[in-house]
Amino acid sequence: MRRLLTDHPDFPSRAVCGIEIEIARSAPGVLSLTYIVTGNMSAIVLPPKAPPRRTDELWRATCLEAFVRPEPGEAYAEFNFAPSTQWAAYCFTGYRADMAPLETAPLEIDVHTAAKSLELRVAIPAAAPARLAVSAIIEETSGAKSYWALAHPPGRPDFHHAAGFAYELLA
Repeated sequence: MRRLLTDHPDFPSRAVCGIEIEIARSAPGVLSLTYIVTGNMSAIVLPPKAPPRRTDELWRATCLEAFVRPEPGEAYAEFNFAPSTQWAAYCFTGYRADMAPLETAPLEIDVHTAAKSLELRVAIPAAAPARLAVSAIIEETSGAKSYWALAHPPGRPDFHHAAGFAYELLA
């Protein structure tokens, strides 16, 4: 299924026209995500390709994210994907609580860029039923950042907020 992310009203983007996410089951317990960013790629900070390894603080620059919260419960996992092919995975016991590295097999990220688009594909572990939050941070060459999500809670951008878990992953 393909869904549109919306930019946070307080942080609009001048470079990005839109972001779509395609969500599909590629195997039992595996979720395939395809992020499609359209706009002026020369105005977006895209880190150069790097070895696909676990790296912290990817969210400080252009980064695509997914949060998976198995139901029922408050615990969730956070996945960060950089256009460089670096990635991160964390687990939480509740809202921003007890953050720890998530033990997972290395993630393989496939990235294709063109003048007007960026496509990033990745498969992550995700059992169902669960709630899914999908988001993106886009850093522009001007230094501005925009924050994109399936749903935004009131106030400042907060991808960990329960209101962001807007996609229902059925069993």
